[in-house]
Amino acid sequence: MRKLIVLLIMVGGLIPTLWGSDRCDQQRLSREEFRARQEAYITEKAGLTQEEATKFFPVYFELQDRKKKLNDEAWDLFRKGKDKNTTEAQYSEILEDVYDKRIASDRLDKTYFEKFKKILSCKKIYLVQQAEMRFHRDMLKDNMKPKPKEGGKEPGRR
Repeated sequence: MRKLIVLLIMVGGLIPTLWGSDRCDQQRLSREEFRARQEAYITEKAGLTQEEATKFFPVYFELQDRKKKLNDEAWDLFRKGKDKNTTEAQYSEILEDVYDKRIASDRLDKTYFEKFKKILSCKKIYLVQQAEMRFHRDMLKDNMKPKPKEGGKEPGRR
């Protein structure tokens, strides 16, 4: 049960907490660099006009910031359970609070969907969400690839 909860939190928190790393030098991207890449990717893949992107992304990133805050709070709660002296009642309280954070995050999604509809068509919102998932998947794939060894050859390649 504990593993399932951790997995749910990790998956739910992936979007706002994944800041990525640069494949060239394996250093973390700054928040601004990550967001610039994300904005460019989503704009292209969802076919947003410059005007749409200018109106949409401030609201989109506001949502991401609010969801990140909730996710950080959930992780802080989860860390409390690492104490070996945590009681069953404390675990219950931690889990209730974590679930409340996840529900609050889902409510934010619904609230911001209404805001997004004032900026974009539902089709474009759908395309944005699809592009967002692809962006994170591509970032994860890039980060999972082995780092090339000296001499430019990738490990396992001749």
